[in-house]
Amino acid sequence: MNDDEAREVVRAVLHEVAPEADLDTVGPGEALQEAFDLDSIDFLNFAEGIHERTGIEVHERDYPELATLSGCVAYLTKSVSGTPASD
Repeated sequence: MNDDEAREVVRAVLHEVAPEADLDTVGPGEALQEAFDLDSIDFLNFAEGIHERTGIEVHERDYPELATLSGCVAYLTKSVSGTPASD
């Protein structure tokens, strides 16, 4: 998975969790929860949506890596390439 494909996964899953969310309005380092007013259940649904769409198991310890768009992209591209996302 390349960066563009990862962004599209994030965009699609985020749209399922928060249909009004527009990734074009946030910077790559901006916190997604704050930008789109996602509560903890929304964020859990986001992480589960990533898993459902990609097959990548997102462990709770990895949630901080999904906090921003750039973090999500890095996590997805590392996970698909077989490189561990976290130790």
